[in-house]
Amino acid sequence: MKIYTKTGDKGETSLFGGARVGKDHVRIDAYGTVDETNAVIGVCRSMVRHAELDSILEEIQNDLFVVGAVLAAQGEGAAKVAGIPPGAVSRLERHIDAISERIPPLSQFILPGGDGAAAMLHFARTVCRRAERLTVHLGRKEQVPPECITYLNRLSDLLFVCARWVNALTNTLETKWDSTRKG
Repeated sequence: MKIYTKTGDKGETSLFGGARVGKDHVRIDAYGTVDETNAVIGVCRSMVRHAELDSILEEIQNDLFVVGAVLAAQGEGAAKVAGIPPGAVSRLERHIDAISERIPPLSQFILPGGDGAAAMLHFARTVCRRAERLTVHLGRKEQVPPECITYLNRLSDLLFVCARWVNALTNTLETKWDSTRKG
């Protein structure tokens, strides 16, 4: 199989189901940003030195392929794509709850950063939030399974606590936001 097809050379691409749309279509933007989230999580995995967290991130990467496929499907193609597995969102919530018990409670906002892997997890969170916003935008125009939005929303929460967990594991202090600071 060749990696290039030349079918997108004029700014269009195919969705699952065969429909052709512009590469600037909101559907392409939404699932492209899910793919970007997945790639950033891959960078995070290359930096994380904790087996349990790496396993969680690998699960997420597999889930994100499904989310992307669901968003890339339209019409007849949508019926052929397996949806987000039942229980995927509750699995994320269980991870959030378990990790939250291992990190100090928040009393104020923190600045994204800290350990390099934690900073990258914060970055993954912001890319995930963008994917969520674009998926919501798509859902205002076309049919989007609501579990896609729920999954992305919960995933960004999980990435936040994962970043905090990495900082805790590496004994890296989190920088609290100074709301009194004047520019």
